[in-house]
Amino acid sequence: MEVYFDNSATTRCSDGAKELMMRVLSEDYGNPSSLHGKGLTGENYIREARTRICKTLKVSQSELVFTSGGTESNNLAILGAAMANKRSGMHLITTKIEHPAVSAPMRFLEEQGFSVTWLDVDQNGILSLDQLREAVTPETILVSVMFVNNEIGAVEPIAEAVKTVKDKNPKALFHVDAIQAYGKYIIHPKKLGFDLMSVSGHKIHGPKGSGFLYVKDKTKLKPILYGGGQQKNLRSGTENVPGIAGLGQAAWEAYEDFERKQEHLYRLKEAFLLGIADQDWAHVNGKTGRDSAPHIISLSVKGVRSEVLLHALEECGIYVSAGSACSSNKPAVSATLQAIGAKREYLDSTVRISFCEDNTLQEVDYCMKKLRELAPMLGKYIRQ
Repeated sequence: MEVYFDNSATTRCSDGAKELMMRVLSEDYGNPSSLHGKGLTGENYIREARTRICKTLKVSQSELVFTSGGTESNNLAILGAAMANKRSGMHLITTKIEHPAVSAPMRFLEEQGFSVTWLDVDQNGILSLDQLREAVTPETILVSVMFVNNEIGAVEPIAEAVKTVKDKNPKALFHVDAIQAYGKYIIHPKKLGFDLMSVSGHKIHGPKGSGFLYVKDKTKLKPILYGGGQQKNLRSGTENVPGIAGLGQAAWEAYEDFERKQEHLYRLKEAFLLGIADQDWAHVNGKTGRDSAPHIISLSVKGVRSEVLLHALEECGIYVSAGSACSSNKPAVSATLQAIGAKREYLDSTVRISFCEDNTLQEVDYCMKKLRELAPMLGKYIRQ
């Protein structure tokens, strides 16, 4: 049996998205900036994807910028907002558990003379609204907080955080990394008060190399790519029509029968957690109830290095991550686990299990069986 429990790293491209992309790649391949019929056809694919995505968000079509994925969306939001608004202030705020696609551009901006406040989180990965309120100053131009943490599934009080910032400094922009949240939650940026929001296509059964940034109307943003001036000069470069078409299809599919899909994810998670509840080798990081993300579990296995467990499970046909897949091939301690005060023994003994709507309870049972066999056996080895 093959069990893919690494859906927070990437998902299988849906059949609908794949078939649409193949048609664009092989038949309707015109450059959307070209004035002839094939160009117009390409432009229509982009318009349709934009329409579909904006309906899921309840935003205007002019407020969507297509990108190459979550990293570019986050960089455009953070670097673009900082550079466009630096005359109003040089202060930025974020948390200590952000994805590197947020924390790295923040550190770059520190090198450019900006001041960044790095907010603490509690043992469950939740930021303090009081600390956030204290951090906001008249010089604050941007606050960036993720909706769902990619490692432990912590769900931030994002609506309350936006209100906290805007009440103290209405001019400060609020950016949300929603890469692990879009498709798992119904998100209406205008209602929530977001100025900027990042999404990645390959986390929702769309293609890799696709994503978008929601940019609230009249938000000041400088581009980070310069060229032909596509997408209102915010993101130059010939649009990736196959990727955008596939992203639009995946976004539409993600919100079809949404409540059933979300409930299914929670049931998978609850079955998994129940299966390890009586195991003394198992420790779950962060919250485990329905106030956490429905698709992510951070599991620490006492006495077993994460890489060892990952490969042992792989031999059984089970695929998981050793922390965040974006950096799991590098020997670095998880900033998120450090920020939540995880015990030292868990820092290099943690794997991430992440589900999608295609996973089954039978797969959970199989994984449970193998974990119960492997964890005690691997734990007997003395760590060097």
